[in-house]
Formats: sequence, structure tokens, C-alpha cells
Amino acid sequence: MAVQSLTLDVRGMSCSHCVNAIERALKEIGGVKSVDVDLKGGKVTVSYNDVELDKVKHAIEDAGYEVV
Repeated sequence: MAVQSLTLDVRGMSCSHCVNAIERALKEIGGVKSVDVDLKGGKVTVSYNDVELDKVKHAIEDAGYEVV
């Protein structure tokens, strides 16, 4: 299966701790290949292979941020 990419708008990120928390939460999901957090733009781009998108959103929300 080909690697796909998804960009989400995420609110509540303000520092490098936020970036690390989101990266850590998403990389724990099997199938996530890479995570790019744009702190200034409020965007998180996830490259993945065979991952339920709800898992991605829930991981971000469980880390304390809002997916819009």
C-alpha cells in the first residue's frame, strides 16, 4: 500500500513541548511514517500507511490539542 499524507489544522500548540508531544503521540501509532508539525501555521502533516484517520485525530486530542 502506498504512503499517504494528511494535513490537519490543530489548535492549542504554542511551543516546542507541544511539537514534541504531538510527534510522540502520532509516532506511537503503527503505520505512521513521519510527522511534520508547523507550529506557526497550526498544521500537522502526517504521512502514513494503512492507518485509521480517527486514530490520528484521537492521538492529537488525547495529547491535549484540538483538531479543527
